[in-house]
Amino acid sequence: MRSIKLGRTDIDSSIMGFGCMGMSEFYGGHNDEESLKTLERALELGVTHFDTSNVYGRGRNEELVGRFIAGKRERIMLSTKFGIVRDPDGPDGSTYDRAIDNSPEYMRRCCEESLKRLGTDHIDLYLVHRTDPRVPIEQTASALGDLVKAGKIRGYGLSEVTAEQLRAAHAVHPVAALQSEYSLWTREAEAGVLPACAELGITFVAYSPLGRGFLTGAVQKTTLAQDDFRLTSPRFQGENFDRNQALVDQVRAFADEKHCTPGQIALAWLFHRGQDIVPIPGTKRIKYLEENVGAVNVSLSESDLATIDRIMPPGVAAGTRYDAKFAGAPQAPTQGARA
Repeated sequence: MRSIKLGRTDIDSSIMGFGCMGMSEFYGGHNDEESLKTLERALELGVTHFDTSNVYGRGRNEELVGRFIAGKRERIMLSTKFGIVRDPDGPDGSTYDRAIDNSPEYMRRCCEESLKRLGTDHIDLYLVHRTDPRVPIEQTASALGDLVKAGKIRGYGLSEVTAEQLRAAHAVHPVAALQSEYSLWTREAEAGVLPACAELGITFVAYSPLGRGFLTGAVQKTTLAQDDFRLTSPRFQGENFDRNQALVDQVRAFADEKHCTPGQIALAWLFHRGQDIVPIPGTKRIKYLEENVGAVNVSLSESDLATIDRIMPPGVAAGTRYDAKFAGAPQAPTQGARA
């Protein structure tokens, strides 16, 4: 698997990463031992970029990743986040028990707590999970630059920001990566953020590149557990689900012609966007991990890309990404009304 440098840093990352969130929360039950085996297999297959956050499982996900990286830290590009504050007494899987805090004091405290849970002395990529409107982005960037100077982190990134916010932060201290949702059914980043990343030399990390599993064609209304947070997303509800399923059925038919899976088409499409984009699909199972990694070998012609664009043009998805009541739902102008 090909590797790249994140932004203009010396941080190496595999061109496909691994999103660890679902191993601890939000997507139904979890099994740590099975997850650890899947993470080990990912590393065997050349994946080095592993993404977590202090809020996934209220720290449990970082602890899981810490178990995985023990004894192999030098082979891992470790990414975690701060910025979302969750109610410690709230229910697991809740998308509502949260607030945003980007204050330098909170950031430094979160960094130390993450380092302890992860069992390491540094974080490769430290991300602002969501921006706090009370704290100027320039102040956040400066404080993160101090963490770089202190050796606590090697580089920093932002998540779900506008092109204007990205430029403002980058002017204070260079941004290594921007992480936002980007996939066949979420393409708002193309309007401003992706061009800004290309101009500034910032790597784009695409989370939910498989549309939280929907773009694989494997998600059915009857298979989602009652505590699966996807049920709170308008895209997974009622007629929106059916309209989106009809789109995925078209992607499936195209994938059949290419002798691959719909999920592999969705990931390969990202690899063919013309700049360094690192998708970070997540899964709990080795079978689906191996399918995802297989996407690096799927070749798409200009004609293929045009066909995909006809099936899934920008704005085609039915429903918004998040329930409007979800604290921390992206509100950036680049996300648009159909984000």
